[in-house]
Amino acid sequence: MNKNKLIKLGSKTAKNGFKNEKDICSKFENWKKDSEAILWLTIMGYSVDRILDIKAIIISREKTDVQVQINIEMIEAISRENLQVKLVSTNSGFNQIDKRWVDKYSELWSIPNDIQTLLKYFTGQLKPRIDNSRDNRRMFLDEFHKKEQQLIIDFFSSNKPLIINDILRGRGPMAAEWILVAQKIATDARWILQPMNIAINHFSSGNVEISPRGSLKIGRITVQRKGGDRSL
Repeated sequence: MNKNKLIKLGSKTAKNGFKNEKDICSKFENWKKDSEAILWLTIMGYSVDRILDIKAIIISREKTDVQVQINIEMIEAISRENLQVKLVSTNSGFNQIDKRWVDKYSELWSIPNDIQTLLKYFTGQLKPRIDNSRDNRRMFLDEFHKKEQQLIIDFFSSNKPLIINDILRGRGPMAAEWILVAQKIATDARWILQPMNIAINHFSSGNVEISPRGSLKIGRITVQRKGGDRSL
């Protein structure tokens, strides 16, 4: 199936809607009678008439939210598909894709010490070093010196492919190879299922820059202080 057909097929409306990841698992396991599950399996490249059985499990604390284990006729090994599931309840569709402390990101990406410090001012782990910060809990990126802003932009620009891959796909055996985005409503819920590579290409589009509100934009991804704590 070519890319254009895959994209067209991967965006549909579900009559019965979605409430949580358990609903997604149930749909896969009831694939013989579930029209959405049949479409999802088709998008993934499976011939449903060759499927013997499906088990879907919820995965915690990994980029993969749901793993679909597919037993296929005439194949001894069970095929496994790792899905990242994003359920959105608002029309704007914004959704958190990753949240960690600055030190954890520093371990992943070898962030230099001076940039780590700037990010900690941004998140509020360090109190503002200026008197008139717009928020007395932290600093916005546009409140740093121009040279410091450029340091941040240069680092994230140089490491952009690695960073976007880590926050979307992840690493290791539980890396997500598919992304399913669905509205968290009871009926007539829209959904889209795409290979993770397509999602990464989409969200990578654009430069690394400081937003008008003083946050960081990495392509189409906005980096913000997580409300209520001091992580990113």
